[in-house]
Amino acid sequence: MAYYRKLYDRDELPSRAKLVYIYLYDRCDKERKAWPSVKTIAKELSISDKTVRRAIKDLEKAGLIRKEYAKRKNGSFTSNRYFLL
Repeated sequence: MAYYRKLYDRDELPSRAKLVYIYLYDRCDKERKAWPSVKTIAKELSISDKTVRRAIKDLEKAGLIRKEYAKRKNGSFTSNRYFLL
């Protein structure tokens, strides 16, 4: 689990961000892309939607993930895609 090492020395990252990063890493594909909804992440980690959103912002700011908004063909939004960097 070498990917955890990225997190160990990141004292500026709150625990919520580390938890969400580990969750996304465990669910990413070979291209290091994951697309669970905020609601799913919150439910599976037993944290609030707001906490997930803050964690994602923390991870983006730290340069550990990139978020991409996703839309269906009909124009409605679907789960974001998260790319682990």
